[in-house]
Amino acid sequence: MTHSEVRSVTEAVAERRERVNRAIEEELPIARPERLYEASRYLLDAGGKRLRPAVLLLTAEALCDVAPLSTDYREFPTLDGDTVDVLRAAVSIETIQSFTLIHDDIMDDDDLRRGVPSVHREYDLETAILAGDTLYSKAFEIMLESGAHPGRSLKALRTLASTCTRICEGQSLDVEFERREDVSESEYLEMIELKTAVLYGSATSVPADLLGADDRTVEALYRYGIDIGKAFQIQDDVLDLTVPSDVLGKQRGSDLVEGKRTLITLHAREQGVDVDSLIGTDDPEAVTEREIDDAVSRLEAVGSIEYARERAQSLVREGKDELAVLPENEARSQLEAIADYLIERGY
Repeated sequence: MTHSEVRSVTEAVAERRERVNRAIEEELPIARPERLYEASRYLLDAGGKRLRPAVLLLTAEALCDVAPLSTDYREFPTLDGDTVDVLRAAVSIETIQSFTLIHDDIMDDDDLRRGVPSVHREYDLETAILAGDTLYSKAFEIMLESGAHPGRSLKALRTLASTCTRICEGQSLDVEFERREDVSESEYLEMIELKTAVLYGSATSVPADLLGADDRTVEALYRYGIDIGKAFQIQDDVLDLTVPSDVLGKQRGSDLVEGKRTLITLHAREQGVDVDSLIGTDDPEAVTEREIDDAVSRLEAVGSIEYARERAQSLVREGKDELAVLPENEARSQLEAIADYLIERGY
């Protein structure tokens, strides 16, 4: 992507992020007990790109051939002349994302998220668990208030429920893989589809459900979300090794230190690299930058990082092909550009 193309994508996301941020304050106010709701809002208020809700809003714009930012997302026109609050759907998706981050940090005992202490560090373990659970349930409450036709609302809620189940399945596989040396590439791709990509699939299929799209269109948009979501996770694995900790907002190389299986380490193992001994400690706080640099150099030497990048590029190409079900308009072009951005971003 050229510099101007990247700027166009980041501006498109930023414009929708502002709308989503304002809606988060409206849909998730600080209520009693204050400590619980402050903890629930903590990561949401800490920032984040809001990629998933931005993708949801762009999908709605592309699907209904609405000029970007030209209409009220609270009363968004459906394909048959009704209106739906797609902004609530966007907040619901971001709320699920925040819930998964809180619980993920607890499981990994991570200290940082988005450059600030993780929720269980800033508050306490019990409050963090409750905050994640609160966000989980609030996501369904918010989605339920979209104002969509009951049948369409039910389809969206069913997708959201299935997505949450699959995220837990993917997280479980991720933990299981840390104890296995025989994880295959197909198993890894299944795991990241469940753990990461299904939320992108929801972000693209839920608006199609709410707006009254046909099943073929819903499925194609879901596949777009799945493909770019898997590419996003593979790029995250690359960035975990190649981007400084202060830019990442967490310890660089933490996945490698903790023994997580990634496409990079699976490929390296096939090239004869003993990936479990690349880092001499399993404590992220004890690892040195020199150790991580040496490990990255070894992974680059056998082509594992480049292999992951090429696989992500292939997934993005496949995902963009699915957008053929949409009218040709500016929002669709932005969805294509976002797919490219997900694998070319620097953090």
